[in-house]
Amino acid sequence: MSTLARMDRHADLVNRMSKAVGADLGAAIWAGNLRAEALRDAVLRCAGCDHAEECRHWLDDRAAAPGPVAPPAYCRNRALLSALAAT
Repeated sequence: MSTLARMDRHADLVNRMSKAVGADLGAAIWAGNLRAEALRDAVLRCAGCDHAEECRHWLDDRAAAPGPVAPPAYCRNRALLSALAAT
């Protein structure tokens, strides 16, 4: 997998995880609660995770779940996304 494809994959996982936990990344950037650099760092943290496939399955299983859920314990962006969901 190319580096660009890998980054796209992890950007998608971060986006899907943010939706699952109830964090609106666009609104957070617009409100000044999330800098673009911090979002980039979140994607890079995700790319360094060994649970990408497990995460994808976790997200697939929760796609139809009503309401926000807490990120899994292994999520490297758990603190960030939880904090954004709380704002």
